[in-house]
Amino acid sequence: MDPVVILTLVAALVVVFFVASAVRIVPQARRYNIERFGRYRRTLQPGLNLVLPVADRVNTKLDVREQVYSSDPRPVITEDNLVVNIDTVLYYQITDPRAAAYEVADYLQAIDQLTVTTLRNVIGSMDLEETLTSREEINSRLRAVLDDATGKWGIRVNRVEIKAIDPPNTIKEAMEKQMRAERDKRAAILHAEGERQAKILTAEGTKQKDILEAQGTQQAMILRADGEAKAVELVFQAVHRNNADAKVLAYKYLETLPHLAGSDNNTFWVIPGELTEAVRTVTRAFGDQSTAGPVEPAPAEQQAGGDGTSQDSRTPALEAGSTASLDAAALADRAEKQAAAAVKDAKAEAEAAKSPQRPHGMGHGRRT
Repeated sequence: MDPVVILTLVAALVVVFFVASAVRIVPQARRYNIERFGRYRRTLQPGLNLVLPVADRVNTKLDVREQVYSSDPRPVITEDNLVVNIDTVLYYQITDPRAAAYEVADYLQAIDQLTVTTLRNVIGSMDLEETLTSREEINSRLRAVLDDATGKWGIRVNRVEIKAIDPPNTIKEAMEKQMRAERDKRAAILHAEGERQAKILTAEGTKQKDILEAQGTQQAMILRADGEAKAVELVFQAVHRNNADAKVLAYKYLETLPHLAGSDNNTFWVIPGELTEAVRTVTRAFGDQSTAGPVEPAPAEQQAGGDGTSQDSRTPALEAGSTASLDAAALADRAEKQAAAAVKDAKAEAEAAKSPQRPHGMGHGRRT
């Protein structure tokens, strides 16, 4: 083979190698740190870049996008000497590729250790209850400390979040009991409030019911009294309109006497002393309507005779010549007999009720 051709081929291969070594294509959101003979030279930006072959080389390739780093649970002691396990989530971004590559050996490990120490300092000044309820405060304090410390490393901490806080099992059980007690307390309070409202409403309803019933009873009594008053007034007007005298009233009095023993609740009743006077009044009334003379009173010896009959138990005699007087005497005699029979039946019934042969409280005999 011709030596000239061989030299040409070798020269072409060398040119291709140098050209390939001089060209660097950097992807978007990536940064390449270039070293020349072991010393930092520059940082390549995204796109096509040319470097000096053999002399320049890529030391580190960094991603400048925001990244997420989740740490493992770490034990932390609170102010009240309780050990809790806390794991965090860190959002960071590389702002200076040179500082991230040359200012710290492993920025992820450095950030993790700094997060743990800062978290222990923050949690150590809080008790368990405050730790569980102050996540926002813990996050803001962690972010401030980490952002200040990682600034010289070319890293910006955008956000720090506490992912979980795990207290000991005994503390969890105590918290569950406390929560259950609080819920039972709220349930008891709500139940008591409900019963209180129910009793208040029931009392208000009973009050309104009693008021309405009293008003109804009052109205009924007023209406009943008005009706009775009007009835009495009508009877009174009718009596005065018809010019009723004492004779008519005495006859109505005799008609009412047999009904005194008609009630089931009466065990005895009293015959008034005006009975014979009423009988005489009726007798005189019927005697005045006839053409005969007035009724003559009985002799004094008959009123106080030896047979023991009082004046109130006899009927005044009428003249034999008058038919109307005889009818009036018969009517008066029949009314007197009915009244005496009613008195006798009432006395017999009272004696039977007091007799030991009949149990007390049983029904009474037939009344007339």
